[in-house]
Amino acid sequence: MHDTIRTPEVPAPANFTDARAAVARLRELYDIATGYLGESFSAFVAGERPATRIRAFYPEIRLTTTSYTRVDSRLAFGYVPEPGTYVATITRPDLFENYLIQQIELLMQSHGMPVRIGASGTPMPLHFALSGNPAVLVPQEGALNFALRDVFDVPDLTTTSDDIVNGARVMPSGEAPLAPFTAQRVDYSLARLAHYTATDPVHFQNHVLFTNYQFYVDEFEGFARTVLADPENGYSAFVAPGNQEITAPDQTITPLARLPQMPAYHLKRADGQGITLVNIGVGPSNAKTATDHIAVLRPHAWLMVGHCAGLRNSQNLGDFVLAHAYLREDHVLDADLPVWVPIPALAEIQTSLEEAVEEVTKLQGYELKRIMRTGTVATIDNRNWELRDQSGPVHRLSLSRAIALDMESATIAANGFRFRVPYGTLLCVSDKPLHGELKLPGMASDFYRTQVSRHLMIGIRAMEKLRAMPIERIHSRKLRSFDETAFL
Repeated sequence: MHDTIRTPEVPAPANFTDARAAVARLRELYDIATGYLGESFSAFVAGERPATRIRAFYPEIRLTTTSYTRVDSRLAFGYVPEPGTYVATITRPDLFENYLIQQIELLMQSHGMPVRIGASGTPMPLHFALSGNPAVLVPQEGALNFALRDVFDVPDLTTTSDDIVNGARVMPSGEAPLAPFTAQRVDYSLARLAHYTATDPVHFQNHVLFTNYQFYVDEFEGFARTVLADPENGYSAFVAPGNQEITAPDQTITPLARLPQMPAYHLKRADGQGITLVNIGVGPSNAKTATDHIAVLRPHAWLMVGHCAGLRNSQNLGDFVLAHAYLREDHVLDADLPVWVPIPALAEIQTSLEEAVEEVTKLQGYELKRIMRTGTVATIDNRNWELRDQSGPVHRLSLSRAIALDMESATIAANGFRFRVPYGTLLCVSDKPLHGELKLPGMASDFYRTQVSRHLMIGIRAMEKLRAMPIERIHSRKLRSFDETAFL
């Protein structure tokens, strides 16, 4: 190991009273760090063995306030709760530029104090520094004839955890977190998103739909081509896996030879307020994985629009289920969010979904009950639960008043609650296993042909309604705990 460390020259920490100037400095510091690590690594691979360890640091934002002055309490974010020093390490300020400007401006308005921008004490892992440069590949440990970590920093799990959002904050004495995620945690998820979805994080939009069937993807692409034909819709491009981007309806997208685990599709707007659709497949593990990583992008809402088993004999195939509660038997989040934590329905999401159902189906009031039920959705981790002794599961489902069962919705809602991302669920009944209507090929094909299109349109219309709402209305106190970070 080297006794000395070589680092790049960076501007000294400075106070800023202008949010855009503050973010410009963050970008400058980030570019210096990544450029230095990239150049050093390229020289190292070419044979120039450094005599010292090479290190660069993430930039950071600091706010110090000594006043208990009460700020505008109508907002659920944008201020710190008490005097102290609050810190956030930052990555990819180019990707998060608008978000950072918005959050910093709110801080300054709330406290009348400058923010201090400088290099942090958190080393930037080489892998993350070079992740945005496809021309440079960092080899796996053991692929070179030397230990990479002897010269460069590698990802460190001590700064890549969910401690902040889970409420287990461990920071230096006298400091508190300013943002829900550390820079390393964000970088980790950005890398995972590119891997799992085969699209770059820059394409993700602020409104995310999750589905568990490929049929919705086909409909989504068809809708995208339709709206791209009319610039008045405000949508500017459609991106498919492989970062294939089209801006006109007649342009071609080449299917990938092998789809990723959770392919993502993005109907983009210039302001990032478009819609992303992610096909998470089946199961709570995928649902958790996708939401774990998309959460760092701080979306304004995510909704599950998938298929479910109807549990009531009064339901018909093709009926909709609007979840207002969740029975969590998925177990993937038990260690992070105990099952005794309630996952409340969010009024803004619920009304947007119900209004969207009315608009798409042309049914209102009592007539709407013909095709839509509101109730508890149970999420389980066993796809073939019907094959077990039904007395136990069915009794629990009955006691919970559940009207539908799936394998993803409660996971997505619970992670939305945990990460402070507004969430909701609208499912479509594709089978009724307790009443002899199993999901068989012939029944499924007819159902898919008639229902998928308008189900997806309901999800899209609900997102458009949410987009029209003020951000402070969507991100309300319902998702905030006693002691929250200032940043959303």
